[in-house]
Amino acid sequence: MSSTLGVGFLGAGPVTQAIHLPTLARLTDTFHVVHISDVDADTADRVAGRVGASSSTSADAVLDDPRVDVVAICTPHRFHAAQVIAACRAGKRAVLCEKPFATSADEAAEIAAVSAETGVPIVVGAMHTFDPGWQAATAHWGSLPQNSHTIRSSIVLPPNPRFEDFATEVISPRTSPPAEARSVEAQAALAHAGIMGLAIHDLPLVRTLLPHFDDLAVLSACALAPFGYQIVLTVAGTRVELHALISKTWQPDWTLEVYSDTQALRVEFSPSYVHAGSAVATLLTAGSAQTWGPATHNGYEGEWGDLAAIVRGEKQAPDTAGLVEDLRFATAVADAAADLVRSPYREGALA
Repeated sequence: MSSTLGVGFLGAGPVTQAIHLPTLARLTDTFHVVHISDVDADTADRVAGRVGASSSTSADAVLDDPRVDVVAICTPHRFHAAQVIAACRAGKRAVLCEKPFATSADEAAEIAAVSAETGVPIVVGAMHTFDPGWQAATAHWGSLPQNSHTIRSSIVLPPNPRFEDFATEVISPRTSPPAEARSVEAQAALAHAGIMGLAIHDLPLVRTLLPHFDDLAVLSACALAPFGYQIVLTVAGTRVELHALISKTWQPDWTLEVYSDTQALRVEFSPSYVHAGSAVATLLTAGSAQTWGPATHNGYEGEWGDLAAIVRGEKQAPDTAGLVEDLRFATAVADAAADLVRSPYREGALA
C-alpha cells in the first residue's frame, strides 16, 4: 500500500493542468496522481502521461479505481453535484471539488446529506479561503466583521491563457472569448456567469463578514464587455461592491477591501493560475498597520494540505452547512443580479 494518497481527476482541462498538477508536484510526500479522465481521450491520455497516471474517458473508471483515495472534480459546473455525490457513494476518502460545488441550493443540500450519510469529507476549491494571508487577517481583525460598512471585491485580469502558460503548456484547445452579448437575456446570462465563475472566488470571504444575507438587495448590476460585471448590493446594512473585468490589461489586480469606521483591511491576491506565494493582507487603524504575507505557499497548497490533514484525522472536515450557505449566498447574488439586468428600470430597482 502506498504511503501517499492516490488522486483521481475528473476533467483534464486547464484547471487540472495549470493549477492542481503543479500544486501536487510540490506535495509528492503526501499525494500521487493515479488516474485522469476527460471526455476527450487524447487530452486525458496526454495529461496523464505527464504524471505517469492511467487515463480514461469515464468518470466511473476513476470512481471504480481502487488506487484512487481522493477524487478531484474539475469538470464544468453543471456536472459537479452529481459527481460529488457519486464520489461519496463510491467510498472514497475525500472529495475536492472546484467551485461552485453545486448550481442550486437544493443540489448543495443533497450533497451535504450524502456527505453526512457516507462520512466522506468534501473540500471546495475556493482557494482564497485557504490563503495564509487571508487566514492571518481573519485571525487578527477583531471587531471588523461586526462593524464593517463597505466591502469591495475588485478583479482586473488578462484572459486566463496568459497565466496558464506560465504554469504549464496546456494540452487542449483554447476557448474563444465570448462574443459580444447584445440581447438583454444574453447580458443577464453573462452577469450570472460572472458571479458563479469569477466572483465565486471571493464570495465565501465576503460572507464571513456578514451576519446573514436574508435581506440581500442588488441595487445595480450590469455585464461588462468583453467579460466582467459591475454589481452593487446591500446585505444586513453593509454595502458590497463587486467589480471584475477580463481584458488585455498588462497589470493584473485582485483585491478585497473591507472598511469600518475604525479599521480598513486590504488583501491583495495573486491572479488565478499563478503559483507565487500567498496574498498580502494589510489591516489599518488610526494608529497602526499590520501586514501579513506573502507566505511561501498559496491557497492551492492550502486546500490540498487541509484535505490531507482531514483524511489523516488531524483536522476536522469543513462544515457542510457552511458550504451550503456559501453556495446559497452566491446563487442569491447571481440570480438577483441577472434579474436586475433583465429589468433595469423597474420601480425601486436602482439606488
